[in-house]
Amino acid sequence: MKLSGNTILITGGTSGIGYEMAKEFIKNKNTVIVTGRNEQKFQKVKNDLKGVVAIKSDVSNPDDVKALYEHIAKDYPSLNVLINNAGVMTEINLQKHQLSATDLTKEIDISVKGTIWMNDAFIPLLKKNRNAATVTVSSALAFVPLAITPVYCAAKAALHSYTLSLREQLRNTDVKVFELAPPATETELLTVFNEEDKKGLSVMSVQAMVASFFKGLSNDKFEICPGQSSMLRFMSRFFPSFILKQLSKSVTRMQAAN
Repeated sequence: MKLSGNTILITGGTSGIGYEMAKEFIKNKNTVIVTGRNEQKFQKVKNDLKGVVAIKSDVSNPDDVKALYEHIAKDYPSLNVLINNAGVMTEINLQKHQLSATDLTKEIDISVKGTIWMNDAFIPLLKKNRNAATVTVSSALAFVPLAITPVYCAAKAALHSYTLSLREQLRNTDVKVFELAPPATETELLTVFNEEDKKGLSVMSVQAMVASFFKGLSNDKFEICPGQSSMLRFMSRFFPSFILKQLSKSVTRMQAAN
């Protein structure tokens, strides 16, 4: 895939991985549009990234997705790359009734429904343009769950499966389908964990993770698994019980704390 001269839309692009992607794509002379929900982050990204287009939009709201599509189709009809990056992570004790129904499933609403709705809206536009691609940002935890974040992991596993099907359905088109499965990365998502939870994790800098992503894109590597993500994918296939047990040690800590 060509990494310059594109028009790129990144959901959840005002912080973390999405922000770093936006910064690097701008350096590579692309038109970059980011979406998000947090007003403070919007101001920061506008101040820090000269030339970025920031649009307030919530991928978990189908009306927002429709309005976003209409805006992009009108003002940026050359859009050829969609990066579905928006996501949140929540630690949940499944033995306790602590969350509202909405909060309990918000990770599914944002990661899974949001990605499906965005692709449904934008793929017809992508198909009209050259060098087109859609990118799913899943997680290393799509391959094996971290038991203290059960809904997040389930959502990412669903995204992985969905992306495999999407790639097959778009096989005879000019739209490439990539999946990025980040390992533990230095972003605000890691604030869910305490130091005990992070034992044994090799946390990757967001800059190194995005550099691996760019390398995978440039080589048309459709499933990009940087750092420990590749190891977790391997372990989930050949030693599933062992790796699940290793990633479940923090359940005792979580349940004791609650």
